[in-house]
Amino acid sequence: MTAATHPAQPVSDDDWWRSAVVYQVYVRSFADANGDGVGDLQGIRQRLPYLRDLGVDALWLTPFYTSPQIDAGYDVADYRDVDPLFGTLADFDAMIADAHTLGLRIIVDLVPNHTSSAHPWFTAALAAAPGSPERARYLFADGKGTHGELPPNDWESIFGGPAWTRLPDGQWYLHLFDPAQPDLNWRHPEVRSEFADVLRFWLDRGVDGFRIDVAHGMIKADGLPDVGFNSMTTGRRQSELLGKGRLPYFDQDEVHDIYRAWRPILDSYPGGRMAVAEAWAETPQRLARYIGPDELHQAFSFDFLDATWSADSFRKVIDTALAESTIVGAPTTWVLSNHDRQRHVTRYGDGEIGLRRARAAALLMLALPGSTYLYQGEELGLPEVLDLPDALRQDPAFLRTGESRDGCRVPIPWSGELAPYGFGPEGSALSWLPAPATWRALSVAAQTGTPGSTLELYRAALRVRHEHPALAATAAEVVWLETGPGVLAFRRSLDGTALTCVVNLSGAPVRVDGYGQPVVASADLTAQDAGHVLPVDAAAWFERR
Repeated sequence: MTAATHPAQPVSDDDWWRSAVVYQVYVRSFADANGDGVGDLQGIRQRLPYLRDLGVDALWLTPFYTSPQIDAGYDVADYRDVDPLFGTLADFDAMIADAHTLGLRIIVDLVPNHTSSAHPWFTAALAAAPGSPERARYLFADGKGTHGELPPNDWESIFGGPAWTRLPDGQWYLHLFDPAQPDLNWRHPEVRSEFADVLRFWLDRGVDGFRIDVAHGMIKADGLPDVGFNSMTTGRRQSELLGKGRLPYFDQDEVHDIYRAWRPILDSYPGGRMAVAEAWAETPQRLARYIGPDELHQAFSFDFLDATWSADSFRKVIDTALAESTIVGAPTTWVLSNHDRQRHVTRYGDGEIGLRRARAAALLMLALPGSTYLYQGEELGLPEVLDLPDALRQDPAFLRTGESRDGCRVPIPWSGELAPYGFGPEGSALSWLPAPATWRALSVAAQTGTPGSTLELYRAALRVRHEHPALAATAAEVVWLETGPGVLAFRRSLDGTALTCVVNLSGAPVRVDGYGQPVVASADLTAQDAGHVLPVDAAAWFERR
């Protein structure tokens, strides 16, 4: 089956992505419909009304394709089918049809840098001889040393250790991630043709966009030159250069030829089909090259996520991002957490202080122009789970480096007093990772309708973001206002209405006068004289008409 019998039609409005709030669904940890302890497409389908009511515009789904699941689906064996762990193509069609009916768009993860070692192409390459056409689709090379016993170069896997694995016949193959994720040779025309067809396959099924995994990685420098150091030689990992320096296997100029070939495919479909790059580049200028009318629509800016808890840090990041947005004519993308990074409640200090800061950061982010990407569970104020037993961790990076992303991937709590808190059908006690006992108070059911809960804060903020003219319009620019030290305040105005966002990072309560009436606040304001007092580590929106 190559296309849906009745493809789901995307919602109209070609520019929807410019101001969209996109909710990242980590599929295996969102909702489990069949009780096997792993989230699935039917589980997503059942929870779509929750996401509509939350107020998001689109869902980004992590990979659900056929896969051995060595790296949670980012090792794809078949790009045109659903892994039985998550359901079937019919489940996908039903899910996307329901999503569109509810006004929700669907973005799917595309993994073009590498396949699974179980992909038919790679199994054929292993069965073929060195120099064969089957091996030409990947990056095979002879080793160094007297007998080829040394890797072809000093490249290092992002997951730790060498980026090369040797086969019994003596040749080596490249894998910038796990050995079960061999890198494709994107200079091979068959590889480029294959992925053009994969794009069309999912566009025909009605998907509204793609998140491009490792978008900076598909082209490697000619000659496969050494980096000059790695953790084996100097103790310094090459991955430390991500976003800070150049690596011969990332952000090569030729990668842009790929996206210039993809853009006409996206543009040939109605409804504003889009693509957002997960790209790391040495400078903001190089990152901006991925965006444009002839390449991709957006590229994630992780600087906001990496900002320290200070007014100066956030102000610098926001100003830089908005300036770059103006240059490239595309909206900024704001993000605080995702499936690869520690949840921001914990990054900001964990416990009560971390949650207070996370709530304030959410209001800051949602008041900014551009698109926002939320990570599932952040609307519940979930912290990182730091005490998972090593035996239960499944992140392949953990086995190679001792570092694990599993703590941000624990299934989210829906209801009930006992784990897994309604993750599966009634009576199911299965969950691929265990949720802590403290999460009973953070479940969707526990927070729904509860004044002051993080869930209700997100719902209120998203409602205002959609309804208020100054926030809904991409044309409403950020105007910074004078404040005391450690306080950020900016106004966005349109057609006689204005909304001001104030964030207190000063370490002491501050008066906030003259901004108008409070609309949403991350912590209770105290009325004082003709104004209000904003607590420490809090944010509020004020409206003036």
